Amino acid sequence: MSGTHLKIIVGLGNPGPEHLLTRHNAGFWFVDALAAKLGGTFRSHAKFHGDICRVQYCGQDITLLKPSTYMNRSGLAIRALADYIKVEPAEILVVHDELDLPVGDVRFKLGGGAGGHNGLRDTTTHMGPDYWRLRIGVGHPGDKSQVIDYVLRRAPKDEEEKILASIDQALQALPTFLEQGPERAMNGLHSKK
Repeated sequence: MSGTHLKIIVGLGNPGPEHLLTRHNAGFWFVDALAAKLGGTFRSHAKFHGDICRVQYCGQDITLLKPSTYMNRSGLAIRALADYIKVEPAEILVVHDELDLPVGDVRFKLGGGAGGHNGLRDTTTHMGPDYWRLRIGVGHPGDKSQVIDYVLRRAPKDEEEKILASIDQALQALPTFLEQGPERAMNGLHSKK
């Protein structure tokens, strides 16, 4: 079984301290945790509309990206970096908060629609739909009209702990994803439930 070749891992989020701990920034939390684990440091790059961190992981050179654009312009940053290092969409993993998964669930997925997520919508506009996603479940407020307030607020402590635990699970699954392929990684994640 062959692994997955990735060149870019993007964490989606909104810039600024007021957004730091909101559900919508779960993608940032993931790439921050990965950089910390690997001893990497993010540096701002205006050319890529974001902060980048280059790491070596599982024998692969990977660039981590946190767009400094707002969520609905994430694709601009991803496209700038992808064009610069000549990356195909299937070599990109976009990590994002997912309303359609319960709090604490995490899933890998290749391609698909945006599901109402503005960061995914803009990424697809710039890159097409055929990139990897790591969906971090943040739950749903139950009413569509409450979604914006919900994702732009901090989760209650118990939910935040579950989200952080799911990010940790995803970090543990990432080497399997890279070395043995998505199916093995997904089986590992799904069997943890």
